[in-house]
Amino acid sequence: MPRILAVAPVLPDNVHEQHEITAELAGRLSGDRAARSVLERVHAASGIKTRHLALPLERYRDLDSFSETNALFAELALPLIERAVRTALAEADLKVEDVDHLFFTTVTGVQAPSLDAMLASSLGFRSDLRRVPSFGLGCVAGAAGIARVADYLAGHPTGVALLVSVELCSLTLQWSDQSMANIVGTGIFGDGAAAVVMTGDAHPAAVAAGSSRPRVIASRSALYPDSSEMIGWQIGSTGFTLMLAAGVPALIDGHFAAGVDALLAEAGIERSDVDRWIAHPGGPRILESFTAALNLPPAALDTSWEVMARTGNLSSAAVLHVLAAVGDQPAGTRAVLFALGPGVTAELVLLEWS
Repeated sequence: MPRILAVAPVLPDNVHEQHEITAELAGRLSGDRAARSVLERVHAASGIKTRHLALPLERYRDLDSFSETNALFAELALPLIERAVRTALAEADLKVEDVDHLFFTTVTGVQAPSLDAMLASSLGFRSDLRRVPSFGLGCVAGAAGIARVADYLAGHPTGVALLVSVELCSLTLQWSDQSMANIVGTGIFGDGAAAVVMTGDAHPAAVAAGSSRPRVIASRSALYPDSSEMIGWQIGSTGFTLMLAAGVPALIDGHFAAGVDALLAEAGIERSDVDRWIAHPGGPRILESFTAALNLPPAALDTSWEVMARTGNLSSAAVLHVLAAVGDQPAGTRAVLFALGPGVTAELVLLEWS
């Protein structure tokens, strides 16, 4: 079974406390005193203490076109993923030329050739590198990426693969959007990236790692019915306008536990056999809904809450930051890693340190 050898989370250098970001945005995003009060209340209730931004905070007031922000995405995202990949490969004691397969994901910038091609050129990957760039999975893509890379490595047991995620959510800022979705989005999303090194189970690095690194035991996907307009983007001349419906917690309540139980049943175990729950920190209501749906104790998702407080919701990179924070576990530890994204889609991955 494929093994995760290294997870490298990275963040931009511009870090601000939540109240600083709120103050900077409030003047232009809220048209009157009542609207400003709503924005301040929503931001304060997010559970987020700090967020990292791709640009210095004062630069955002001058951004006024999709062309500008999309160009900035390519310029600023590439150094982040270069740093993440170098760090992850060094931790796994592997080199760039060892990598056979690259799954790249983002939902906050668009290029062709995609950013992974620029990454391959800048770091010197082999010319026969298999690349799979992904756009549109959104917040679910960190979990989906691990699952899809594991699928590839199941057929290539001596292979080395990279999952690379980068999201510069701050560059999607819509100054003219007065919707509640935009108010919530400006209060929870941050910028960041991550790289994950995975190998097939017959690769020497996987054998050497032993139980100190988790194996991917199984995965499961679910596309929830009648939910296509609940999470995602409307993309137009000004860029990315957030869709974020209030009904997402109800979807979790209605569908999520059954998917988890089906995943565990495939492995012959139950919820009580799971030691760690690695949840995408999508926001307070999302984490609360996961906890309630699975009937977990209050502390079960503490690592996700802690990562969210430090960084905000990093979209596809967020659950990878949580995985990195979980770190090494004792042999025999089982964990379920999971996320939601546009679709609405759920991705579930069963991990075991064994």
